[in-house]
Amino acid sequence: MTDLKPMTFNGPLEAGIRAVAVLGSAYPNSFDIQTLTAYDYLLVRTSVLDGPEDLHPSAPIQTPATEVRRKIVQNALHMMMTRDLVERDVGAEGISYRAGEAAAMFLESLTTPYICALKERAEWLTDRLSDYDEAAFDEMMREFFDRWMVEFQDVQKVGEDSAS
Repeated sequence: MTDLKPMTFNGPLEAGIRAVAVLGSAYPNSFDIQTLTAYDYLLVRTSVLDGPEDLHPSAPIQTPATEVRRKIVQNALHMMMTRDLVERDVGAEGISYRAGEAAAMFLESLTTPYICALKERAEWLTDRLSDYDEAAFDEMMREFFDRWMVEFQDVQKVGEDSAS
């Protein structure tokens, strides 16, 4: 009997599909790695924006491990670029990413219930955040970060109290 490994949603393939879904729904817009990292988190946690039910089950601590997630998203983007699903743009403002030539056909070919829900949420998310300029988006994410830090400190405090 083979050991079954727990299902992960945080490998480069899964993050790559999420990135292609976001970039496909936002086409022709492009996003930098920081924004795509935030979108990667928000895509599966749409309820924090008063949106659809979260795609992934909730965890005790909702804090996204930003550096870890950023690395995963970066690896995912590189993987998707090798398949023409994502294009990298280098301009005066830095590096950004947009849906590649094969993105629309790729997304249309994915029809599982999970992927359909993912694509619906990507459409909802990019529509919901389309009016945010960079400063407003950064402020929103800062507010989430502040809330997550308080949440983490509360959970840590409870752990310390129970250890006493």
